Amino acid sequence: MFPLMQYGTYFYMYLLILITIPAFILGVMEKNIKVYGMIATIFMILAILGFKKHLIFFIIFMIWEVALVYIYLAIRKRTENVVLYRICLFLSMLPIIVFEITKTFDIKLSIGHAMFLGHRLSEHNIVSLGVLTFVGLSYLNFRVLQVIIETYDGTITKLKFFDFIYYVTFFPAFSSGPIDRSRRFEDDLNKKINRNTYLNEYALVGFRKVLVGMLYKFIIAYLIHTYWIEKIPYKITLLHGWNYMYAYALYLFFNFAGYSLMAVGVSYLFGIKTPDNFNKPFISKDMKEFWTRWNITLSRWLGDYLYSRFVISSMRKKRFKSRYTASHIAQWMSMFIIGCWHGITWYYILYGFLQGLVLVLTDIFQRKSKFYKKNKKKKWFKIISVIITFHIVCFFLLIFSGYFSTHNFS
Repeated sequence: MFPLMQYGTYFYMYLLILITIPAFILGVMEKNIKVYGMIATIFMILAILGFKKHLIFFIIFMIWEVALVYIYLAIRKRTENVVLYRICLFLSMLPIIVFEITKTFDIKLSIGHAMFLGHRLSEHNIVSLGVLTFVGLSYLNFRVLQVIIETYDGTITKLKFFDFIYYVTFFPAFSSGPIDRSRRFEDDLNKKINRNTYLNEYALVGFRKVLVGMLYKFIIAYLIHTYWIEKIPYKITLLHGWNYMYAYALYLFFNFAGYSLMAVGVSYLFGIKTPDNFNKPFISKDMKEFWTRWNITLSRWLGDYLYSRFVISSMRKKRFKSRYTASHIAQWMSMFIIGCWHGITWYYILYGFLQGLVLVLTDIFQRKSKFYKKNKKKKWFKIISVIITFHIVCFFLLIFSGYFSTHNFS
């Protein structure tokens, strides 16, 4: 079990308040917060990981990834060789690959963290495998991969060591995102912020997000879990499954959106406008819109660095007769990866597969259906679309929850 759950305990929130006060004072005094922010990040990482095996693997991971990034940065100045680029991407993902392989032989679920998330969420976050993982591994890897990809593109040609380390490890989003972009982060990090701007655009907004996040997670999510989910009988029946489906979908949203909002709010207080991760996802009119509102930073990351690149590459190399075919395969790949990213378990894989399938079917329906084109702007059609999409989302989250693996039919 990890020593301290980020945004998961009142003690963590107490530490968070104490460590945020100096950042607020520095912001009001118009001082740059980044040096103190790095000190606070080191302290909070130690609190989250402890001084044990998880910290050891974190240090090994950081040395490996930082060395790899700077080695590739030097290589890229001399050659655009795509093979070397792909090797670097593979080597960067190697810690997660090793983790996925080793967990097959040694799985120890952290019950405390699982309860914090309410289910067996990302096993990158809740599985302890000797020294082979630490909480937040996959989120840090996404940030490193982004830097390598943009280095290959030529968008990034140099890296400031301090800023890069701070970007990858920035503690508010350390274990659960959102996934920021390095250049946007660096712009905020080195921006001169006057007192009025800090108070009105950073501190006030940050405090509001933290308070709303606490309301979501510590009150609404807690009430749903305690007085709804835990009251549902363990036996699988149609009625119990239907009940659990609604309860779990709402619980997951308020829990996930809650600690995401707290992460974003704390980031603002440290002078970094980390992007929001949720935007009223349950009012989406279709699944394509849903993925622009749910886990937004992960969706955009995959959209920019997988979906778009695959489609463009496919069109250039004429892999398919139609760009729609390339788009559909890319959509399915992105969703399948999201499923596998949470864990190589049948319900995560099925979740990703179905998400990709419904995105493809949605696109085909919206392009070819005369009924859709005729009625899509009508109020009644929008209302029905929201209701249908909400139920599709809830059903997929029921699969994602592992309900059929953790409950029984007897």
